[in-house]
Amino acid sequence: MPLLVADSFLVAQGNVRGLDRHRARFTASCAAAGADGAAEYWDDQVGRLPGFGRWFPRIELWSEPAGAPRYAVQVRPAPTPGDRVRVAVHRGADPRTSPRVKGPDLDVLGKVKADAAEATGADEVLLLDTDGVAVEAAYSALAWWEDEVLCFPPADRAFLPSVTAQLVRELAVDRGAKVEERARTAEQLAAEADEVWLLNALHGIRPVHAWDDGPIDPLPGSRSTEWRNDLLALARPV
Repeated sequence: MPLLVADSFLVAQGNVRGLDRHRARFTASCAAAGADGAAEYWDDQVGRLPGFGRWFPRIELWSEPAGAPRYAVQVRPAPTPGDRVRVAVHRGADPRTSPRVKGPDLDVLGKVKADAAEATGADEVLLLDTDGVAVEAAYSALAWWEDEVLCFPPADRAFLPSVTAQLVRELAVDRGAKVEERARTAEQLAAEADEVWLLNALHGIRPVHAWDDGPIDPLPGSRSTEWRNDLLALARPV
């Protein structure tokens, strides 16, 4: 049974960042897949989540061989949050088949990530589109700093609409930081960006401190700590 749609988010002591946006992304993707009742299923399952501890639930829509698609949920303990991250660059063909929908590509992206971890010790894998432009990582959105500007890949490129990236962009506006969309290759990011971040619901903001199997950059002046604290402060009760 193929996985059609999935969405996951961090629940810490009953609080979540951007829960309404996760819900909107999930229900829109389910509607596009021809499934009814996504909002009702989401609300029911979210209402059952524990109000204590750290959890990383995943709400899913699966294809059935016959009949309507089937909803499911996994209520998983949240892994330990990461900090700085080593990134490998995927140089093969783009493994994604549905880059704007979370779910169908999760397994193949997990394999790409595992292969990179074995080859270089990487924590994440940067993905490139057919033009060689860096668009996202296997399980993370991409952002970076250039000359006091917080940059994101151009919205007309094919990548997942990240809830965490949306929240970080809004934090930038609140903090008076300039935001732009720019097309950059992996080589440009590694050599020219002041600092590169990976963003997702589990880890929040993680600065890149090493590329492929190269040396570690200690990032002594990383901006990520204060931005991460501001992001954490956006969590609200379920």
